[in-house]
Amino acid sequence: MGDFGVELARLRARRGWTVRELARHASVSEGQICNLESGRRNPTSAVAAACDAATGAGGALIALAEKARRGTLPGSPVEVDSLIAGYGRILEELKDIGRSTGPRFVDASLRSVTRVLTDATSHAEGGRRDDIWLMAAKFAEYTGWMAQETGNFAEALRWTDLAVRWGTKGGDEAIAAYALVRRASIAEHRGDTTAAISLADRAEGHPAATPLIRAHAARREAQGYAAIGDRGACHAALERSQDHAHHDDRRGARWGPRIENANPRLIEASCLISLRRFEQAADLFAVELERHPARPNDRNSRTRFTIRQAIAMAGVDHLDQACHAIEALLPTIRNLDSATIRAELSRFVDQARTHPATQGQRHLIESAAVAAAAQAPPRAGR
Repeated sequence: MGDFGVELARLRARRGWTVRELARHASVSEGQICNLESGRRNPTSAVAAACDAATGAGGALIALAEKARRGTLPGSPVEVDSLIAGYGRILEELKDIGRSTGPRFVDASLRSVTRVLTDATSHAEGGRRDDIWLMAAKFAEYTGWMAQETGNFAEALRWTDLAVRWGTKGGDEAIAAYALVRRASIAEHRGDTTAAISLADRAEGHPAATPLIRAHAARREAQGYAAIGDRGACHAALERSQDHAHHDDRRGARWGPRIENANPRLIEASCLISLRRFEQAADLFAVELERHPARPNDRNSRTRFTIRQAIAMAGVDHLDQACHAIEALLPTIRNLDSATIRAELSRFVDQARTHPATQGQRHLIESAAVAAAAQAPPRAGR
C-alpha cells in the first residue's frame, strides 16, 4: 500500500479533495496534511485516526502510521524513493480518472500534489531533489492539460511553463520540446492554425526532443496542414510521425499522452475530415474503431474519435447513423465536460446542419448544439 503520506494522498485524490478539504474533513491543519503527504512528518495516533475516518480507509492509515512511527525518527529527511514511487502511482491513477470522468474530478488534487512536491524539495537531501522536481514537473504538465480540457487556455499555458521550469530543475530538457507541442494544441483550439503548425514544427526539430515527442509534434503538424487543406504536407507529416514513433527507445521521462491512445490510422482519418474526404474518413473510422475496442479508463479519446466518425458519416449523407452515434454519446459528453470534446461536437453540429434532416434528427442536432455550448460550474475547492 505504500507509506502513510502516499496512501493519504492517493485516498484524497480519489475523492477529488484539495489539501484544504481533507484538512477540514479530518479537523487538522493544512500544514499538517502537507507535512504528512510529503513525508516530512509522521502522524500522531489521533491524526492518523482522524485521517482514516475522513477518507474511509477502514483502519489502513492507522496501521501505516504505526509502521511509520516504528521505522522513522521525527524530522528525518524526506524518503525520496518512496515519495517518487508513490506519487508516480498517484499520477497514473489521476490520469485514469481524468480520462474516464473529466478534468473537474482531478484538477484540485493535481494542484494540491504539486504544492506538496515542491515543498518537499527543500526537505530532501541535495542529490535527490532533482527526482522530486521532475515528478513535480510531470504533475504540472498534466495539470496544464486538464486546464486546457476545461477551456482555460491561460492556466494551461501557466502550468506548462511551470512544468518546463521544474523539469529543467530536475535535469530534463525534453519537457521544453514537449511544451511546444502543448502550445501548438492550444493555438489550434484557439483557431490559429498557422501558429499551431509553426510551434509543432519547432517541437519536432527541437534538439532535446525525444522520438516520442517528435511523433506527437508531427501528428500535430499533420492536423494543422489538413485544416488548411494541404494534403501533401499532411501526408508527409503523418509519415514522419510513424517513423519517429518506430524509433522510440522508451528512455527518459515520458512526456505527453500514450502514443497508442491515438493510433496513426485514427489520426489519418481525423485529417481526412478536415480535408473533406468524408467517405474515406468514415470507412477508416469504421475499421479502426471496431479493431480497437474502447478501454474503460479512456472514455475521453474514444468519445472524441467517435464524434469525428459521426462528422464523417454526416459528410456522406448518412445523417441517421451519425445522429444515432451522437445520441448514444450525449450522456458521456455531458459527464466528461471537456472543452476539446465540446469543440468536436460543435464541428458535428455545423456539418449536420448543412444536410436535410427529419424532425427527430433536427431535435438531436439542436440537443447536441446545447451540449456543445454548455459548461458545468466549477467544483468546490477549485
